[in-house]
Amino acid sequence: MSPPKHHIRLLVFTFLGSFATILMQRGLYFFTDERLHFTPVQNLWMAVLFGASYTIGALVSHPVTHRFGEKRILSGLLVGLIVVHAVLGLAHHGGVLVSCFGLVGLLVGAKWPIVESYVNAGRSEEQTLKSVGRFNLAWASSIPAALGSVGPILDSPAPASIFWLAMGLNIIGLLLILPLPARPPHLPHDHPHRPDALTKRRYEALLSAARWTMLSSYILMFLIAPLMPTIFTRLQVHIDWAPAASSLLDVLRLTAFFVLGVWTAWHGKALPLVLAAVASPVGFAMVLFGGNLATVLLGEVIFGAAAGMCYYAALYYAMVVKNASVDAGGVHESLIGAGLGIGPLIGLLGYGLADALGGYTAGMTLGVGPFIALCLVLALRPLVKMNASPR
Repeated sequence: MSPPKHHIRLLVFTFLGSFATILMQRGLYFFTDERLHFTPVQNLWMAVLFGASYTIGALVSHPVTHRFGEKRILSGLLVGLIVVHAVLGLAHHGGVLVSCFGLVGLLVGAKWPIVESYVNAGRSEEQTLKSVGRFNLAWASSIPAALGSVGPILDSPAPASIFWLAMGLNIIGLLLILPLPARPPHLPHDHPHRPDALTKRRYEALLSAARWTMLSSYILMFLIAPLMPTIFTRLQVHIDWAPAASSLLDVLRLTAFFVLGVWTAWHGKALPLVLAAVASPVGFAMVLFGGNLATVLLGEVIFGAAAGMCYYAALYYAMVVKNASVDAGGVHESLIGAGLGIGPLIGLLGYGLADALGGYTAGMTLGVGPFIALCLVLALRPLVKMNASPR
């Protein structure tokens, strides 16, 4: 089976779209911290807004595209992003910034399930494993580059260029999708390249475990993200370097994507997901509570590798089980959106508990601990049942 057309075009689109997304989703916190002097609590509330909007966008993507078609909706979402970024470039203070940030979350959350469907539709299991890997490399490779550009932009005489750059990247993205078909071509459900019933049941268990682990990793990741400026300020890292230092997590996630795409022995196995479920909170704790730069950076390494494992597995098993539908990507992205919102809410809870418990470390630990434990139990449960069942 030959790969679907436009694959390279879609990967370029993914890289540019992810770059633009990260400028807002991660870079904006450095903008509000450095230029608007937002407090960590204000940045956490911004992150809650983004996560809630992203989740809504992801959940509505499937019914909307089912009615109007993938290409038409994707084009409309890009036009909306271009307009919102232009507004931010002209007026990036107060209520305008907050409202536009929420709109960016809504539009981006609806966009990615459609892109994932185009990238993976019409492929066998083996081809899906490779196409998911290439897709992951495309979006993840943009993150260190995007975060690395944030510091110099904010330190320049025109810090609002961060919004104009995001707008320009989405204009290029709109041009790139023009040749795409109106709908991505999917395999028939009785196609011989679709998994058999036994394999599908196993993949469903692995998918459940991967999704709970991924949700946990995104909760922790986006509890950290709005606090990264505060963490690196505490460690006396200059604004020129702080965004880039915060991207080490993303570099390791990118490295994990590359390794998992080449070394496929993890495919269909439970152990890699168990290791990821345990390593993720360990790395998180090192980043959030690390007393020196070396501890924080090592925590990013551990956390990034674990996040890469569970994300790759969750997207791959979803695409195979659900035949690369927008619905599969919608659930995947809605879990990401939930993590984007729940993580900052836990951070706010932790700040509140810190006063009552007499310390930041105790407050954050009590705030996030129950969520980590719950996700760990829910991730391990389907793996235990799967391995206990007769083959």
